[in-house]
Amino acid sequence: MTLEEFNRLEAEGAGAMIRPCLDVDRWVRAVVEARPYRDVEACTVAARQAAHPLRPEEIEAALAQHPRIGERREGSSAEARHSRREQAGLGDVDAAVEERLAVGNDAYEERFGRVFLIRAAGRDHREILAELERRLRQDPEDELAEVGEQLEQIAALRLEGLLR
Repeated sequence: MTLEEFNRLEAEGAGAMIRPCLDVDRWVRAVVEARPYRDVEACTVAARQAAHPLRPEEIEAALAQHPRIGERREGSSAEARHSRREQAGLGDVDAAVEERLAVGNDAYEERFGRVFLIRAAGRDHREILAELERRLRQDPEDELAEVGEQLEQIAALRLEGLLR
């Protein structure tokens, strides 16, 4: 879809198109209501501003659409397609890193009660593992804020990809 098409869609249709980028009602409404956008950059900047900061309940709801790092989401939904595309760039992973990611994912879920989320685009498995290990040491409040920031980055990248 082009930006021009997005700008012309009815509100309901525009909201349905961008919801897979970030499944947060407040964000979807704000991005749709701020149309028309002059360019994709203006749209993604507005989207980041509309999301920030995500509230804890919004973060938890949005996380329901994200698989664990290293796991491929099955199906034909827009969320599944986004996830597969984002993780496809990670490349092959050696067995030792894969095992450490699995152990780290389990430790993260036990410590924080949710899946570990990170913007995978532009990162390799070793970078993600280093971030996972760093974030396991954060206090819960700081980690929740970082998860919100990661969701905002993912949403902006997905929106940009959708509108190009």
